[in-house]
Amino acid sequence: MTPSLDVSGLAYAYPDGTQALYGVNVTIGKGERVALLGPNGAGKTTLVLHLNGILHGGLGTVRVGGLTVDPKDRKTLREIRRRVGIVFQDPDDQLFMPTVREDVAFGPANLGIRGDELDRRVEHALSRVGMLDVAGRPPQHLSFGQRRRVAVATVLAMEPEILVLDEPSSNLDPAGRRELAEILRDLDVTMLMVTHDLPYAAELCPRSLILSGGVIAADGPTPGLLADEDVLSAHRLELPYGFDPRFFAPR
Repeated sequence: MTPSLDVSGLAYAYPDGTQALYGVNVTIGKGERVALLGPNGAGKTTLVLHLNGILHGGLGTVRVGGLTVDPKDRKTLREIRRRVGIVFQDPDDQLFMPTVREDVAFGPANLGIRGDELDRRVEHALSRVGMLDVAGRPPQHLSFGQRRRVAVATVLAMEPEILVLDEPSSNLDPAGRRELAEILRDLDVTMLMVTHDLPYAAELCPRSLILSGGVIAADGPTPGLLADEDVLSAHRLELPYGFDPRFFAPR
């Protein structure tokens, strides 16, 4: 089966000369839920922005569902950007229309989808995140946790292959964390979760990658990586006091 994501030898330096990635290699199979961990400045955002061609021009290749990310191939790039849905850390960066329904419809409508099919996509996406009952409300009238769930719905309406989540648990209260985890666990998409929240990674992602110094420094089952004190210390990762990943298996 063609993997959802195949990154090979990806190296990238910003125009000011700052080298962010030094040769990243990673493959994520269809349907996997994977956490991307690492300290600030490790290159996580740089890697994510390569997945749909926002950043390009370095060395190496990125393939999404077998399609190569190539900024010169606009038709293929358009399809890749449909397949890779990014949910930003701040939902207010993603929600800008007068109503929730219009926000969720915005992406598919830009693909030319109209009528009954557009309505189906919007209703299905909102149902998957438990927000169909607020479809007619302005996003700014919702709680932060509700806005984050609507932001997820805006991506799901595009019917992506890969859902990329940037710090999905940040600023959520305990109930909001639990509700979002339940939603994410039930989604039938490949998931890449960028997070500093190690317990959330342990709860949701059977596999974790540690990106540090611009390379993949570790790749393996999440409970094992998080139980390795030497690995965590070497890459400036810390578990909350009292959390023992050895007794926590992701579902």
